[in-house]
Amino acid sequence: MSTHLHRLFISATFAAMALAAHAACATDRSDEGRGKVWDGGRQGHHREDKLNVQVGVRPFYLVEGLDDGKLKSRLQQCEAGPFYRSKFSISHRGAPLEFPEHSLESYQAANRMGAGIIECDVSFTKDGELVCRHSECDLHTTTNIVNTPLNAACTVPWVAGGSTPKCCTSDITLSEFKSLKAKMDASNPAATTAAGYLGGTAAWRTDLYTGRPAGNVVTLKEHIALMKDWGVSQTPELKDGDAARIQSIFGGQKAYAQKLIDTYKEAGVDPRKVYPQSFNIDDVLYWIKQEPAFGQQAVYLDPVEPALKIERMSKERLRELKKAGVQIIAPPMWALLAVNESNEVVPSAYAIDIKAAGFKIITWSFERVNLTKGAAGQGSYYQFDPQGKAIKKDSDMLKALDVLARQVGVEGVFSDWPGTVTYYANCMGL
Repeated sequence: MSTHLHRLFISATFAAMALAAHAACATDRSDEGRGKVWDGGRQGHHREDKLNVQVGVRPFYLVEGLDDGKLKSRLQQCEAGPFYRSKFSISHRGAPLEFPEHSLESYQAANRMGAGIIECDVSFTKDGELVCRHSECDLHTTTNIVNTPLNAACTVPWVAGGSTPKCCTSDITLSEFKSLKAKMDASNPAATTAAGYLGGTAAWRTDLYTGRPAGNVVTLKEHIALMKDWGVSQTPELKDGDAARIQSIFGGQKAYAQKLIDTYKEAGVDPRKVYPQSFNIDDVLYWIKQEPAFGQQAVYLDPVEPALKIERMSKERLRELKKAGVQIIAPPMWALLAVNESNEVVPSAYAIDIKAAGFKIITWSFERVNLTKGAAGQGSYYQFDPQGKAIKKDSDMLKALDVLARQVGVEGVFSDWPGTVTYYANCMGL
């Protein structure tokens, strides 16, 4: 072969390889469109067409720690992947097991781990802008605010030896909020300096991913833009707040609830990609009546908590909500599970009642507590097993997940580390 022909052959070969690679990268691997070709749009380095879902090492660690049996064998069969996005895997505040909640980095991690729905808890600033924070007044534990000049703007500023600080999004403006740096949700009340107060991260979490500069906190508009760019569904939770401030800033709770929906409408988001949620049933009913395109996927977060004298809903109450148009209910994990006489995890009577009433169910929140020594004494999400008879070690959380998915029939699970739920969902074909 002549040198000229050899060069032409090499060029043609590389061109064919490039076209093949381009076609492979353009394949949409989301659960909504596996095998479809992405149709272009805005460029972004985390676009669906370039996303290679990586669940990380944690799911493999948890599977390996399971006792031998059918569940372990089934999950081990999926170790080679490939992994893809699933709406069964719902990101709870990003990926706050290791990343500061509601930070840009936390959302990026959730996306890379294949979360099909990513949450923004929605609160508000002094000038009426919506931002992603779990609570109106948690800035003193989730950001560096007490170690900045904005500490003086807090409802209760941090002072050495003083009262517990209280710093609210509604204490500051949007531009001031954007100057903050997200951190792991923790504090050291005994600290004698503001910098020291920012510590206290639990040993089973980490501060390894808190070194980025200020400005990584996220507004609702920014969150929406990210999700559109990634091709991900989103679930904004309208957080409660100081009623007087809501009245002053928005004109009342209904206007506050409407502001959330208006933000999505103005951004041109398909309502089918949005699951607005609230613990306030009045918010949910308002969306169902006033914004039916969004309201049909509105999620009522069940606030059940006997310790606070909030009991499980009766069958009659469930029927009332279904008649009112509520389609999705989200109780905490513990309310949907029980442990039988054989020390096996099983659906609770409440889960059976909710399912019988015709609701879709999602639940919260997986990977939220330290189970390295099992469920005993952990309370909260695993209070269905207070003595750790079924959940004896961290790997046993997969037993609870399996019952939620296959016996309770939940539509999705919020998780602080979406990679674990993504692995399970992919393996079970959810």
